[in-house]
Amino acid sequence: MNQNPDSEKGRKPGFGLILHLHPRKVKESTLRFNLTFGLGGMAALLVVIQVFTGLLLKFHYEPSPENAYNSILNLQESLLFGQMLRNMHHWSSIVLLWVVLLHMLRVAFTGAYRKPRHASWIFGLALLLLVVLSNFTGYLLPWDQLSYWAVTISTNLLAYVPLIGNSIMEALLGGKEVGQATLTNFFNLHTGVIPLLMVVLMAYHFWRIRKAGGVIVAEKDKDGPMVDTRPYLLNREFVVAMALLAFLVILSSLFDAPLRERANPSFSPNPAKAPWYFMGLQELLIHFHPFFAIVVFPVTVLAAACWLPYIKLEDRNQGIWFLSDKGVKSAKVALASGFVLTVLFIGLSELLPDPELLLSSVPSLVTTGLIPFAILAGALYFFLKQIQRKFSLNRSEIIQSVIIVMIVSYTVLTLTGIFFRGEGMNLMWPWKV
Repeated sequence: MNQNPDSEKGRKPGFGLILHLHPRKVKESTLRFNLTFGLGGMAALLVVIQVFTGLLLKFHYEPSPENAYNSILNLQESLLFGQMLRNMHHWSSIVLLWVVLLHMLRVAFTGAYRKPRHASWIFGLALLLLVVLSNFTGYLLPWDQLSYWAVTISTNLLAYVPLIGNSIMEALLGGKEVGQATLTNFFNLHTGVIPLLMVVLMAYHFWRIRKAGGVIVAEKDKDGPMVDTRPYLLNREFVVAMALLAFLVILSSLFDAPLRERANPSFSPNPAKAPWYFMGLQELLIHFHPFFAIVVFPVTVLAAACWLPYIKLEDRNQGIWFLSDKGVKSAKVALASGFVLTVLFIGLSELLPDPELLLSSVPSLVTTGLIPFAILAGALYFFLKQIQRKFSLNRSEIIQSVIIVMIVSYTVLTLTGIFFRGEGMNLMWPWKV
């Protein structure tokens, strides 16, 4: 008798595609909602929503500086459910970014990045970057003051990349400043190139997950019972999908997608801020030399994330949130420490004298780059040594603590840039910004 759970026997018509994405049977333990929170499925559904709403918007959008803003106004005011359509596209793009990020963190905090799931992790990182780029390229299309100057600030950051930064910036902008060529480039990337790459990578990502055996299973559950994908898994996925759709409809009904006054290249708002997902980098620029803020930090984090699956690990703590009881305790300490130390760093950076003025004879790359970078690296190393000694952490749990500190630090930097930076990017209370 054929015991292969993926055999064709017993398949019902109409479920061939479903069974390409899922095996016929899954471990009962993987059905727990708090294991994955349905984040992977939600990300896939959000991409479908993005494509569908984007195609409808494309019928009414004109990608030119003269007509882009008016086409958005006409869409919102004259087209039946036009405002709702744009709201759905806008909010689903933001929710997609959050869901993909949380999905990656779920993989990291359950140890699901290790072999044989290493390729899924790498392609997941690529998909996260594509989601960010999709949000960024779509940000300019309304051609209002908010989007115009946010894109101007963000693309200017590329100029700090040595040797190739200016070339990349000019290729992206289609010149030296944001204009018609920029809008055309962003429109083509947002509606053509990036969606195509996302669909291709998603297909391969799903195939790799299926090949690796699906959702990671904890060691204690590996001999647990199997249940049919339909109805046990599909019913849960359907409920999650309906809940997500309901959330998006309610959100889009209550809050309109932002649209400021028409873009004016002659008038720069004060402060001019990057999109929220780049605000952490803009905040870093205030405290560090541009080379370290724009190149060293992002490249280091990305390289470490790609290297993560190839680190030799001896433990088998997988499929468990935060890996162990010790991991839970160290995660709480890492979260609190990352928050306190980042706030302290921002405060000291504002209060202490400018090192470039104190050491004017020393290159700024050293005073505001190498020295503070070395201090932060040393502080992180000291912190990890202390919690490793306190909780007797293994290498996986130490890696988890590093990830938490990094995520919390970037979150604090982002929130500071969004809510606590006013005119001239000076620190002030949110109600005064």
